[in-house]
Amino acid sequence: MASTSKVPPEPARESRPTNGLDRFFKITERGSTVGTEIRGGLVTFFTMSYIIVLNPIILSGKDGTGDILAPQPTIAATTALVAGVLTILMGMVANFPLALAAGLGINAVVAFSIAALPDMTWADAMGIVVMEGVIILILVLTGFRQAVFNAVPVWLKTAISVGIGLFIAFIGLVDSGFIRSTGADSPPVQLGPDGSISTWPLLVFVVGLVLMVILMAKKVRGAILISIVATTIVGIIVEQIAKVGGSFNADGSPNAGGFRLNVPDWPSKIVDTPDFSVLGHFSLLGSFRTLGIVAVVLLVFSLLLADFFDTMGTMVAVGSEAGLLDEKGNPPRTQQILIVDSVAAAAGGAAGISSNTSYIESAAGVGEGARTGLASVVTGIAFLLATFLAPLVAIIPSEAAAPALVVVGYLMVTQVSGIDWKSYEIAVPAFFTIVLMPFTYSITAGIGAGVIFYVILQVVVGKARKLHPLMWLIAVMFVLYFIRGPLNTWLT
Repeated sequence: MASTSKVPPEPARESRPTNGLDRFFKITERGSTVGTEIRGGLVTFFTMSYIIVLNPIILSGKDGTGDILAPQPTIAATTALVAGVLTILMGMVANFPLALAAGLGINAVVAFSIAALPDMTWADAMGIVVMEGVIILILVLTGFRQAVFNAVPVWLKTAISVGIGLFIAFIGLVDSGFIRSTGADSPPVQLGPDGSISTWPLLVFVVGLVLMVILMAKKVRGAILISIVATTIVGIIVEQIAKVGGSFNADGSPNAGGFRLNVPDWPSKIVDTPDFSVLGHFSLLGSFRTLGIVAVVLLVFSLLLADFFDTMGTMVAVGSEAGLLDEKGNPPRTQQILIVDSVAAAAGGAAGISSNTSYIESAAGVGEGARTGLASVVTGIAFLLATFLAPLVAIIPSEAAAPALVVVGYLMVTQVSGIDWKSYEIAVPAFFTIVLMPFTYSITAGIGAGVIFYVILQVVVGKARKLHPLMWLIAVMFVLYFIRGPLNTWLT
């Protein structure tokens, strides 16, 4: 598929590699330049650096024994360290512009649904994450994971990309506070805190979004990165004048008019010494003694299925945006991508900061022109530096980074024209794949619904024999995934 990016990479001056770096990463071959890759890598970092702040917040609660995992600065430093190492590994091994970090959603499951169980410890919970990662790696090395990936029809992969486009645009709108929950059944969401753009941070987001759209429409190179930096500066100025603060007041009460996640203010210090003492905080078999075999197997299965298909959707979406997919909708070096991602799941658990996975925010860097693993190396280095430069990273508010997600979401949604909407057996599964990702806030739920509807309709129209055998297996796995709550209650 052709790239949908409206900001093409800088044209290469020569058709042949100019040096060893160019040759190793195939920079010229993929129509990019070193400068473009650096910009793209930095954009990806800025759009996902929130995980350095958010992961410690999610993992800050008590486990089933009443203990905490570690102080938040320790979790933040380790989160950045593991993300940096794994993202560099992705760039070097797979040569693909995909970044990895602690998975949102999975970390919440680990914190609130596993570690919080009676008598469970954080080490036991992280041991379950390690087990899931090892199983995923075995599935990759045996070829099963790639076989499943190849069995998925091209049009469904396109629908996955479009759905993820809507999903990340929705994430951007939610993270910025542009869309907020009302806490009521009708309407469940609204514009801003009161149905209007009534706060300074919202205005900063709108300014950043408009600036980014204008720069991209004018084909300004570095449009996304320029917008993030400029909007952060605007946010700092606004905070100096209006003193709106963060989304919570000093007493812990909510502040609807404050900046979300980070307050854009000049940091009191630029460098801080990182603490990595949470590394290795896991117990591989401790959960079996606490929960029993059946419960542990169900928990591992839930994490496994989410990790398995989230990554598939993410790498297809990023590869499509970069124009790197082949005629079957597969990115280059798929096996290497899946191996690194599988290692990341186990490594995150072994490091004590939850499963690491591929980030769809990588599409923001691709939207900036990134096409090779060099961008991932740049993102990884930025994460490593962030272990020391956490105060500097912490000045970028969601309102400055979120416009990149909205704009890249638009670029990905333009692929919707590649789906045959006149065929019910294609259009209906594609529709549910696309809409359920943002509506359920889950890539896995969207893919699962699409696969199940696809299998059902193939049977209804008399094409059951044409279904790839693995599609039957995947559909059954997703049915089990959707009913895992009552299934867990029944078995335990």
